[in-house]
Amino acid sequence: MIRPDGIDVLDARLIALFTEQPTVGVLGASRQLGVARGTVQARLDRLQERGIIASMGPQIDPTALGYPVTAFCTLEIRQRQGHEPVVAHLSAIPEVLEIHSTTGAGDLIVRIVARDNADLGRVIDEIIDDVHVLRANTSMCLVTHLDHRTGPLVEAASRRGTD
Repeated sequence: MIRPDGIDVLDARLIALFTEQPTVGVLGASRQLGVARGTVQARLDRLQERGIIASMGPQIDPTALGYPVTAFCTLEIRQRQGHEPVVAHLSAIPEVLEIHSTTGAGDLIVRIVARDNADLGRVIDEIIDDVHVLRANTSMCLVTHLDHRTGPLVEAASRRGTD
């Protein structure tokens, strides 16, 4: 049974399967999971409608595109106009991959990529070339020990309330 606030074990298995084998298809998933094709399709539709599955699109590796340098910029911004002008400015920079409002020393944390260190300097210059950006502090990523993942979270969510 699916809880209204989460997912069940079948949902978790379905998400794991499509994460590990994105081209499996509905029929292939139904065979591997041992459930009807209609069940798989209905579950996928429901998970997408609820926003649990945000996209079935490919995950792109910036390194494979020629952007092996990753950095995180913490930005302090002028507060009078809110975050929108800075977010609009940053969104126009292709190397900006994520923008998060935060608490603490900065107002925004921005994940960026670059072709090399000199290119990183160019990207940072573009980021701070906005009247609303007061200060930037950049940290380069040397090694990624754990990339973006959701598998353990999906498993935990499927077990919540059954323990």
